Amino acid sequence: MKYNHRCFIKPDPLQFIYQYSNRPDMEVAGFLAAELAYGRVQQIQKSLTNLFGRMGESPFQFVRDFDEQKRAKLKDFRHRFTTGDDISDLLELLRDVLDEFGSIEKFFVQDYNPDDKNITPPLSKFCDSLLDMYTKIHNGHIPKGLSYLLPRPASGSACKRLNLFLRWMVRNDDVDVGLWKSIDKARLIVPVDVHMARLCRILGLYDRKTVSLSTAVKITESFAEIEPADPVKYDFALSRIGILENCDGKYRPGCKDCELLGFCGHS
Repeated sequence: MKYNHRCFIKPDPLQFIYQYSNRPDMEVAGFLAAELAYGRVQQIQKSLTNLFGRMGESPFQFVRDFDEQKRAKLKDFRHRFTTGDDISDLLELLRDVLDEFGSIEKFFVQDYNPDDKNITPPLSKFCDSLLDMYTKIHNGHIPKGLSYLLPRPASGSACKRLNLFLRWMVRNDDVDVGLWKSIDKARLIVPVDVHMARLCRILGLYDRKTVSLSTAVKITESFAEIEPADPVKYDFALSRIGILENCDGKYRPGCKDCELLGFCGHS
């Protein structure tokens, strides 16, 4: 695949994981990078550079030591409609997770069953558990900003950002870091963003106007027919085509060099 190489990662938010060399920092950085992976690419890069700059040399240690002083450090942070308080609420929960489990992976896999059809059940439990933790601490009220960062699959959300994080953590190739060893990559779901949605519609993998969890599952099942052991394998390369080549389904001279020529109706 033309784009599935480390040199093509920038400007993808995945690049921020590779700024760190040890597993705890990479895992925390990956989680936060995925959580803010919405909006324009340039704005995502700017916001993540800002956030990690405030967190210092070790994102993991920043979370482990998270307190009111560190909350104040993030107070005026903002990425579109995610505020510094939203990030602080999330880090407060992560701090308690890391205190008890040592890593996000160990917290996530406590509800993982390798016999599940896909990753949705443990992902649902992951979000529900974190939000339940918050309600116990704050007497039942969940801020809208935190709910956005921890969407419930049960509500029909495609959970693009969290599925993106899982792809980064579980898969291991020249692009994805593969820090997590306890989850089968065959259970992953394609993280469907606007670029992937547009390309998959062009390729005829679905015909719905809106993207929901069922849409993401349908797209994943289509890829599983080609690569059942690794259905998310093509996500990064396809999203690069959507972003770097700005494919909109209309024929242009550059289409003759595209790897998708022959599948999109222009051959």
